[in-house]
Amino acid sequence: MRILVTFVLAALVSTAAARAEGSPLAPLDFLLGSWEATGGGAPGSGLGSTTFERKLGNKVVVRTNHADYPASKDRPASVHDDLMVIYATSDGQIHASYYDNEGHVIDYTVETADGSAVFTSGNVPGMGKFRLTYKQAYAGIVSGRFEIAPASDPQAFKSYLDWTMKHPTAPSR
Repeated sequence: MRILVTFVLAALVSTAAARAEGSPLAPLDFLLGSWEATGGGAPGSGLGSTTFERKLGNKVVVRTNHADYPASKDRPASVHDDLMVIYATSDGQIHASYYDNEGHVIDYTVETADGSAVFTSGNVPGMGKFRLTYKQAYAGIVSGRFEIAPASDPQAFKSYLDWTMKHPTAPSR
């Protein structure tokens, strides 16, 4: 038991030390953990779960996401699963690579500010341009928005999905 406690404490200290060293990924720490999400948009209203975890010696953040969309009068029920790997280049710029069960692959550049992260793609052939935004509303609550702009007007973003993520330990408001 003592060995297990020592191991857990050492892991916590090393994780805190890695964050304290000024990692370029530190501005994303507000996203770390497991989240429950509710929201709606073009695919309909859905429920989901998202996890952001540091991996590979704190060199990347891996996001996994699952959403269930119930059937509506216009479409059958559907499931969306995706994976995103967020990383910093040697010059400290943050980038992300996104993959989903529908076959989409999107590369993003990431800009961060106090409690927010904006992922913006270049023009994706045949699909347009994408922007994914996370904003911390307050401790344990983060809002999200996914927007799409047509290739012909890459700054004309329109909302496709909006959601709220709640950390299971967040206080009720």
